[in-house]
Amino acid sequence: MFRPLPLKTVRWRPLEGEGLEHLTIGTSEAGIRASSVLIGERGRRPYGVRYTIDCDESWTVMSFSIDTTDGQHLSLASDGRGHWRDADGTALPAFDGCIDIDLAGTPFTNTLPIRRLQLKPKDGTVKLAMLYVPFDTFEPLPDGQNYTCLEDGRLYRYGAEDRSFTTDLPVDEDGLVTDYPTLFLRL
Repeated sequence: MFRPLPLKTVRWRPLEGEGLEHLTIGTSEAGIRASSVLIGERGRRPYGVRYTIDCDESWTVMSFSIDTTDGQHLSLASDGRGHWRDADGTALPAFDGCIDIDLAGTPFTNTLPIRRLQLKPKDGTVKLAMLYVPFDTFEPLPDGQNYTCLEDGRLYRYGAEDRSFTTDLPVDEDGLVTDYPTLFLRL
């Protein structure tokens, strides 16, 4: 469905307000590593963020860290089966069952379940529990999301479980979002 991942750099800009994301992704010894720098604003609050996400070769998130320019930091690790720990090794049972993550302010994290699940149109809609990190509070929380493959390797529907938001996401040959209607556009 998707080609083997080359070392790649992509950029997105938000459709509202100012901002830019610069992401580099490629293979690592453990699997896949994505590193990004973002500047933007949420609710009229500007932010500067750097994140790194490490996945195994099947695109299962194993760890991520986020740092802000104003000194906030969040670092969590997973066993790959939906059990998370903080940087001190403390178990976080509130996120049990969350395999994928969703970081506010970036369309990249949509690629994680798209690549991991390798959905086909015949698979229908898959309901996922995500570990969601809003950029305004940095307080992670579980979030229900749905993914549906509309065109194999080309178009996916994302929907919030509470039906408050649904959009169709076109992706490139690497599964990276090219257009996130109302939110982001790839440069």
